[in-house]
Amino acid sequence: MTVHDMEKAQATYSGFMATLKWVVPLIGVIVFAVVSAIAS
Repeated sequence: MTVHDMEKAQATYSGFMATLKWVVPLIGVIVFAVVSAIAS
């Protein structure tokens, strides 16, 4: 792996982690809403 590939990999990883910070709580809220709707 060259240095350039490593920089590209780190950019992809940091973008992925930033997206994950928003997606995981969002999925949690959706799951909670669905479970609440089914339970009531």
